[in-house]
Amino acid sequence: MKGKVFVIGLGLIGGSLAMAIRHAHPDAVIVGYDLNEKNLQLATLLGIIDDSVSSLEAGACDADLILMAVPVNETVRTLAKLAHLDLKRDVIISDAASTKTTVVKAASSLIDRGYTFIGGHPMAGSHKSGAGAAKLHLFEHAFYLLTPEEHVEKERIEQLKQWLSGTRANFLVVSPDTHDRITGVISHFPHIIASGLVKQAEVYSQENELISRLAAGGFRDITRIASSNPEMWRDILLHNREVLLVLMNDWLREMENIKELVANEDSEGIFRFFTDAKVYRDDLPTNMKGAIPAFYDLYIDIPDYSGVISEITGYLAQEGISITNIRIIETREEIYGVLVISFQTEEDRIKAADCVARHTDYETILA
Repeated sequence: MKGKVFVIGLGLIGGSLAMAIRHAHPDAVIVGYDLNEKNLQLATLLGIIDDSVSSLEAGACDADLILMAVPVNETVRTLAKLAHLDLKRDVIISDAASTKTTVVKAASSLIDRGYTFIGGHPMAGSHKSGAGAAKLHLFEHAFYLLTPEEHVEKERIEQLKQWLSGTRANFLVVSPDTHDRITGVISHFPHIIASGLVKQAEVYSQENELISRLAAGGFRDITRIASSNPEMWRDILLHNREVLLVLMNDWLREMENIKELVANEDSEGIFRFFTDAKVYRDDLPTNMKGAIPAFYDLYIDIPDYSGVISEITGYLAQEGISITNIRIIETREEIYGVLVISFQTEEDRIKAADCVARHTDYETILA
């Protein structure tokens, strides 16, 4: 496809979308806009975009596709600004925000003027942020939810899918309300729980410093999403407030249930509680990307001598295996002195495990 694509927000998501569009549509001209000047310069330097502009008007008025990859509040503000511009009549406008009901409502003035707005949410992410973290294959095999209103013609939805075909994502069309309920259950609410667990540990750590030391292992892993951007999650909770209030009440009832089982020493009920959770969890897909970015960690039981980390990373570098994160933990269930290396994909993690096995006798665990 030929035409001009205007990307607003050139961080991880916006930059990766721009790269995917360029890969599938090399004749398209990609123009970027970002309030962060350094981010804009980096996107230009890396060739993610062909050109940059200093205002929305300069980039939007002659665009065939406008993609907003900014936080929810900024998306709402941007839609209001776009509604006052004279855009091309056949332009398609979409976003990548994590909540959809309020965003679609904010697009009503654009819709009233006859423009096509199709809400979008690519359900993929990474440990890193900014244009420098953008990756061509970030969305590959991930779900990409589209939330058009009923009046949007199927032809326009297919055009947007074609523009985004380079993502190699799995597109699903759902209503804005359905989107917010689903993401509330599998993404938004889990972030609340993770942060709540961390805050509880923080309180108890004031009584015993061992809490912080022991939390460096599995506890750190299961609460990793609590390290997400607080500003972004504040906005998500406020914009998906009604859904999350229902989920919170449901969760409190579930906790009261297990609390009662423990108080009554109901062995069978407690066993059933954990069994039901295990069965459902074990049946979840293992080879697909979901709402929360997956972390492909390789645990390596390493000896304590100088240079062991550079030895292992050197082997990985020789085989061209890219690392996204690396850390050492002192304690993990029955394992001590563990090097944890994170990878972008499951394929890279498997390659790394094989590489370490061929070059060393260190135990590795795919966790």
